[in-house]
Amino acid sequence: MAEGLWRDLAPQALARLLRAHGRAGFDLCEDAVQEALLQAHRQWPGRFPDDPLAWLVAVARRRYADHARGDARRRSREARAALLAPEPPQAGQDDDSLLVLLMCCHPGLPRSGQVALTLRAVAGLSTARIANVYQLPEPTIAQRITRAKRKVAELGLPPPGPADERVTPVLDVLYVMFTEAHHTTTGAPPRDADLAAEAIRLARLLLRAVPSSAEVAGLLALMLLTEARHPARVGPDGALVPLDEQDRALWDRSLIREGAALVDRAVRGARPGPYLLQACVAALHAEAASAEATDWGEVLALYRVLEAVTGRGNPTITLNRVVAQAVVDGSAVALGELDALAAEHPRLPRLDAVRAHVLEQAGRAGEAADAYRRAIAVTTNLAEQRHLRRRLLGVATAGVPAGVTGATTS
Repeated sequence: MAEGLWRDLAPQALARLLRAHGRAGFDLCEDAVQEALLQAHRQWPGRFPDDPLAWLVAVARRRYADHARGDARRRSREARAALLAPEPPQAGQDDDSLLVLLMCCHPGLPRSGQVALTLRAVAGLSTARIANVYQLPEPTIAQRITRAKRKVAELGLPPPGPADERVTPVLDVLYVMFTEAHHTTTGAPPRDADLAAEAIRLARLLLRAVPSSAEVAGLLALMLLTEARHPARVGPDGALVPLDEQDRALWDRSLIREGAALVDRAVRGARPGPYLLQACVAALHAEAASAEATDWGEVLALYRVLEAVTGRGNPTITLNRVVAQAVVDGSAVALGELDALAAEHPRLPRLDAVRAHVLEQAGRAGEAADAYRRAIAVTTNLAEQRHLRRRLLGVATAGVPAGVTGATTS
């Protein structure tokens, strides 16, 4: 079965079982859906049923009943009545997806549990791939998912619409989902198109549910503006192409227009939040005719505000601010900032890659080559490795300084 269809149907089937059997059956419902999907893989290789979702739900309901009958705690009269009760009228596909998303992001769950459970139940990622995203052992992630499912059963189903306190964890989870899609952990492939599309779909759905939220609009805009660049992000050799080297004629202008319009509407009278601020930065890059034409002073100012809003608690934001600062204030200032950042976060991803670009800009080819080698040694993303090796080769053979904007996110 196509992976995109798998991801589309899995949360819908799960939501229908949960509506029928309640939150206490979350674990059994999720297992039943997984088994139904495995059966679909075996039975649908050449021809799909007329209604794939109805087929999956029917099979999953049978699997649920089998599991429930095998569990002594489920042999009570109430459980039998629940299993025999007619399925309630179904909401639309969008409502089903939102139900599962809100359940996985219940504010009573720890952040790690929210993300892991959503990536499993909504995004359809395997436990192994989620472990790869976190760079943690697979049993650790499996335990997180198990604990989260048990906690959901205790906490209760979410209300029909997303409450205010629930929006932030949902945004955080969708951001992690889209980040993994846009920049996969392994880099093989560099981008997961299906996962990116699902993250954007869920963000659109959330915005329809809370249309007044500037942060929801900001996250959707950030996704759209980032997605618009994907045709130019990867070169023919599979290496990532940095922002300043991308062919902007390949960017999707319709997505840029939609994302920029969302930013324009959201910023009016809005209190700046992290997603809206990042979307503002993305809009400046997307609407500039070239890297040189980008308003780097404004980019730097936005990153300073972003640092203040997040309490300087995200070193990656600081690293991106240093990239902009290198363009505005020069390499010497940026290198000093990198030294200070390294003292606080010596294992920060991309720090050596950014340092290498700044050193290259300063004409310090030998030091830049050393920094590139360190960056390659700690980079697990294959597409990013190819890019760094290409830059190292350029420093080693040509010695021609490259623009520091090559260090910016792609």
